[in-house]
Amino acid sequence: MSANFDLTEGSIAQHFKKIAIPAAIGMVFTTLYNVVDVFYAGLLSTDAQAGLAIAFQVFFVLIALGIGLGSAMSALVGNALGAKDDKHAKHIAYQGISYGALASLACAILGLLFGDDLIAIITEPGAYRDAANDYFLVMLLASPGFLLTFGANGVLQAQGDTVSMERAQIAAFFANLVLNPLFIFGIPGFVDGIGFTGLALSTVVSQTGVMLFILYRVFKSDIMNDESTHSFIPDLPNYKDITSQALPSSFTMVVMMFSGFVVQFYLKGFGGDAVAAYGVALRVEQLLLLPAFGLTGALLPIAAQNFGAKNYDRVREAFVFCCKVGVIMMLFASAVLWLAAEFLIGIFTDSDEVRRIGAQYLRVDGFILPVYLVLFAINSLLQAFKKPIWTLVIGIYRQGIAVALFVYIFVNIFAFDTLGVWLGIATSVITGMVVSAIVVQQIAKRQIGGLINARPQVQTEAG
Repeated sequence: MSANFDLTEGSIAQHFKKIAIPAAIGMVFTTLYNVVDVFYAGLLSTDAQAGLAIAFQVFFVLIALGIGLGSAMSALVGNALGAKDDKHAKHIAYQGISYGALASLACAILGLLFGDDLIAIITEPGAYRDAANDYFLVMLLASPGFLLTFGANGVLQAQGDTVSMERAQIAAFFANLVLNPLFIFGIPGFVDGIGFTGLALSTVVSQTGVMLFILYRVFKSDIMNDESTHSFIPDLPNYKDITSQALPSSFTMVVMMFSGFVVQFYLKGFGGDAVAAYGVALRVEQLLLLPAFGLTGALLPIAAQNFGAKNYDRVREAFVFCCKVGVIMMLFASAVLWLAAEFLIGIFTDSDEVRRIGAQYLRVDGFILPVYLVLFAINSLLQAFKKPIWTLVIGIYRQGIAVALFVYIFVNIFAFDTLGVWLGIATSVITGMVVSAIVVQQIAKRQIGGLINARPQVQTEAG
């Protein structure tokens, strides 16, 4: 393994800086990418904005599978690199790429079969349902662009390389900035635009470009040399390892989508303005959560390599560093959301009602941004321990049971309006963090001797 990507030695803080900053910058441009979509949808209509929000919730199933595959590759390749088993790291990387190709094909077929039904569950008949269906069908063409990109980027991330994805996301943002108006409105006097579905077509083109670049970077990386095309042939034991690591993380994200369905189900009773406000507010919130995503994303390869190398003190040091720095950053982000909520929502809509409801959400959820940070850090640590099943258990409670329960209580029993939905979300996140803290402490005792302080006896994964 190249010394440049050896995370088992050197300053933990410097490793976070090297990995987290490019990752966060890349995510800024990914979120700005989505913001551009919301902006152009707003130029068309509120129904277009609501349709975009709904279709994204359904398409999130595929994104969830990609995120799970990326986390699996980062953990498995990272553990192998930490153990100095470069041969296994190389083989699992090739297997992950072929796995992603097959999964993208399966997802596209399932989307064609069941996408309309899922959208129908969370919408009422009308313009915004039609917009959601049109957007979703075109987006299925981007399935390989998302799944293969996430999986291949997990291989790069395991080596400490987040710069490649940063560059790809920056390029995709500028491509989207040009392609969105081109596909939506066309070139007056020369070619007509295709309207709302131009948003989806722009994403297909730009994300395919991202996929090609990331795959190129993977095959140029240190661990991918001297292998033949036979390495892509599915190897069932390796596919089993990838699946056991990826599916819990993916299902955790699918449970998150279920949480989105619950929220959308309640919001549709308050009208299209509430649905549109939630979609816009999520994009704004994601911008301020980007430092948390970058920091906790960096924790995964750092913890994975050091766990593979049995450097347990460095695993603890990395987790504590991540939480301390991240909570401080999120406190600043919370202040921004509280003070500038209406202004931020107003950038994307002229509707007073959308602005009011969106600002209401940001002010409630802004209080719990530090809680999100700790939750993300715990998830990364569990993935590094190759115990992603616990991220699923926590997700089922927080985003499945708790969201449905607490939103029901605040809306149906206490008779709050949209505020009840936001309070239900916040309560589920806070209680979910408590559950997560209990779980990770017990897992850490067995894996590394404790989360904060080491115990004399450490039970390894083999034990």
